[in-house]
Amino acid sequence: MDELDGAKQFDPEVVDPRPHPYALTDHLSHFTGIVVAQLYILVAAVTIGEVLLRYIFNAPTSWAFEIVTVTSATAWMLSAGYITMRHRHISITLIFDMVPPKARWWLELWALVIGVLALYLLFSDSLQRAMHSVEVLERSGTRFNSPLPMVLRSVLAAGAGLYLLQLLRNLSLHFENTGPRIAVRILGAVIALSILVTVLADLLGPVGVVGVLQDGFSGIGSVFDPSAYVDLRAYDIGAICLITVAVLIALMGTGMPLGIVTLVVSLLFALCYFGPRGLYLVSTNAYGMLENYSLVAVPMFVLMASLLERAGVAKDLFNAMSIFAGNLRGGVAIQTVVVSVIIAAMSGVIGGEIVMLGLVALPQMFRLGYDRRLTIGLICASGALATLIPPSIIMIIYGLSAEVSIGSLFMAGATPGIMLAVAYAGYVLIRCQLNPSLAPTAREAEEISGETITLGRASYTAVAMSVALVFAVMGAIYLGIASVTEAAAIGVGGAILVALVRNHMNWKILQESLMGTMVTVGTIVWLILGAVSFVGIFNLIGGSQYLREMILGIGLPPLGIILVMMGILMVLGTFLEWIAIAFITVPVFAPVVTTLAPELGMEPSWAAIWFGVLFVMNIQIYFLSPPFGPACFWLKSVAPPDVTLQEIFRGVIPFIFIQIAGLALVMLFPEIALWLPKALSN
Repeated sequence: MDELDGAKQFDPEVVDPRPHPYALTDHLSHFTGIVVAQLYILVAAVTIGEVLLRYIFNAPTSWAFEIVTVTSATAWMLSAGYITMRHRHISITLIFDMVPPKARWWLELWALVIGVLALYLLFSDSLQRAMHSVEVLERSGTRFNSPLPMVLRSVLAAGAGLYLLQLLRNLSLHFENTGPRIAVRILGAVIALSILVTVLADLLGPVGVVGVLQDGFSGIGSVFDPSAYVDLRAYDIGAICLITVAVLIALMGTGMPLGIVTLVVSLLFALCYFGPRGLYLVSTNAYGMLENYSLVAVPMFVLMASLLERAGVAKDLFNAMSIFAGNLRGGVAIQTVVVSVIIAAMSGVIGGEIVMLGLVALPQMFRLGYDRRLTIGLICASGALATLIPPSIIMIIYGLSAEVSIGSLFMAGATPGIMLAVAYAGYVLIRCQLNPSLAPTAREAEEISGETITLGRASYTAVAMSVALVFAVMGAIYLGIASVTEAAAIGVGGAILVALVRNHMNWKILQESLMGTMVTVGTIVWLILGAVSFVGIFNLIGGSQYLREMILGIGLPPLGIILVMMGILMVLGTFLEWIAIAFITVPVFAPVVTTLAPELGMEPSWAAIWFGVLFVMNIQIYFLSPPFGPACFWLKSVAPPDVTLQEIFRGVIPFIFIQIAGLALVMLFPEIALWLPKALSN
């Protein structure tokens, strides 16, 4: 499974050397990626400026919100070319990796052709909407009254166009012979001509040659229009849901990028159910996602984590937290758990945390004689705490899908996250007391290593500032000083300050952080775009309502229904990426939970937040579970060569049982999660 890790290094100066005639496309994608990556600094600066103007000068602006929204959307959409050029889109490669090379070649060709078709449809429709918006100079209607809708529609069209162009380039490179490459060029020329005809017909009207060409392309389009062959309105909604699941699984199994899969399914079902006007529904759903201000928090938290990672804070934290080790047997393991909680609170990106712990803690614990399986399992489990400890990217995505307070979700996840951390530490201590050979004491560790850990003043200052940064970001959210997005931007500013204190801030580090953020967030957003389009069409068809009624009608008590939904999530976790799981299941499951709230003894809003914690804890189990647990593969990528995947799988099993026990506790006693957000809300 090709997972999103948020932890890989990026060199903005490297461009894949590719031959003509399409080299210009790669350079365009590369240059655009570098440019839009810089926009995240502008987003952080404008957002921080808005907070300062509001509280220090009592002069809030009327333009910051719209500037930040437009700037972020531009970075998201125009990153598509760079991400596609580097083949960084998320995909499920289980079947792809199992088949012989010749079959892989055909699967790649299938994915590219279907992707070109889907992006062409999205581009052509969004371009028409953008041109109409420019023609009427569509404005936001706010006090600032900026042309926000016009710019967002234009950015969506530009992003889809760049994505389409790079896919055509990749399709050409897929062939080694000249003949097929010429065919791809002809296809590109036909697509360009059809787009040009669309633009001219909109500007001049369907007159003369333009009208003839438009009629010709309309005739060709009608041949490939699936609504001419299949009318989904003739089918029962249950059959439609079954067909939807089958098509999704079939396409995902080919290794096609998940964003393309969900976009293809949304386009296919929109056309087959609503006819040609269904394209408008898909592009409208995609446009609606770009207006979501809360989504801006994701790149800000990712950038904050990236800056702190490259500043070397993780190593200083690990050394500084040796105070928690004392002379306990297994003290360094306790130190690792404490550090993991702090890093989780600074990042929210699970892949980055596991990689950092794997680079810093794993070699140290191996060198000191810690049991290998215990060490491996602890690092994987501790790194996965980033799913629960705020600011969790997964919780932001759940909050957007379920339309609940992200701040309340953050607080609800804090206690279960700390509970699991304490459980991990307790498990290690008990194992070490029962079997002293598993781990040395701190004094024995110093004798083994022959060195004493010392930290300079700058390192202590950086550690103190990092911890203070966590409290500042979270405090700004929960005290109502700043929104989640504003607090995340403040975190970016604080991370830059910490890096400066450690003398680890220079142009190269800043660019690596920005490029890494651009790729990570662009990958997430393009997957979300496809998922949002799919969910929107599925809701309009009536699929979500049908599934909710089916779940509520199975005749089980409320907790039984919750268990069924947890089981479905666990099954989906064996072959789906967590973002896809969130956007496909949460719009169905969250309303079911709010409907059951009175029977559960909760208010609907608190029930949705409680279920959000259960959802995230379930995803945490998925991150560790063999044979596809992403956490295991992330650790393997930075572990010594003699550490095998089988050894990692065996090491995480005890911690999976701890996670399941934690999930059961929160399910049976919801106040474990809800007491803190309730207390703060009062």
